[in-house]
Parts: sequence; C-alpha cells; structure tokens
Amino acid sequence: MKKLADREIASILRTAKTIAVVGASDNPSRDSYSIMNFLLKHRYTVIPVNPNYQSVLGLQCHPSLSDIQGEIDIVDIFRRPDEVPSIVEDAIRVKAKTVWMQLSAYHEAAAERAAQAGLDVISHRCIKVDYLSLIGS
Repeated sequence: MKKLADREIASILRTAKTIAVVGASDNPSRDSYSIMNFLLKHRYTVIPVNPNYQSVLGLQCHPSLSDIQGEIDIVDIFRRPDEVPSIVEDAIRVKAKTVWMQLSAYHEAAAERAAQAGLDVISHRCIKVDYLSLIGS
C-alpha cells in the first residue's frame, strides 16, 4: 500500500468538503468531539456517525455511513481496530474518497482493502494535527 506524502495529505485536506466522523461522541472529553468541533470551525461539513446518538454538536447523527445522503470526501474513523474492516467496507460502498484511520484505529487488512478499492488511505495520523502542520491555523 502506498503511503501518502505530506503534500498529498495537504491536497486532500484542502479539497475535502465533507467529513464523516465514525465514532462521533457528544462527550467533550473525547477526541472525536474535539476534532469534530475543530473541523467545523475550519470550513468542513461534518457528519457525525454513531448509532447511539440522535445528534452531536447540534448535528444530526447518522447510524451508519450508508444512511448519509450525498458525497463523503473523508471518512474519519474513531473506533477500535476490530471495527475498522466493516467501516471500510461501508466507505467503499458509499464511494468515499479517503479513509482516515485515527491514531488508535488502524487495521492493516482494512487499509489494504480500501487502497485496492481506490480510496486514499491515511493512518496513524491525527487529522487535526495534520491540518495544523500542513495547512496552518
């Protein structure tokens, strides 16, 4: 699987409009909450995905990626590694462009599967940290 260079990741972050956050939480102490909040403040349309919530940060929460209408540029995953393969399959089905596996959400076989299906795969990285270092504040 090809590892994306920083310039490629920066390009993805610059062109993306819609980010689905799988594992969204309404708990302010959770990383998914603070990163969703950050993404909202930086021009992105953010779609929370978690079957346990009706809304997160005032946004309608969807039970799964397949319940989202419209294009998804990035699927940002905040789930345990054993849950990642099914999320990747959903991302492929909905024709997402990029799968972003947050620092603790990596699954090697799922990353390979996403890449083989033509999705860009970013793993072992934090979208907020990369945005700040590659794009700026």
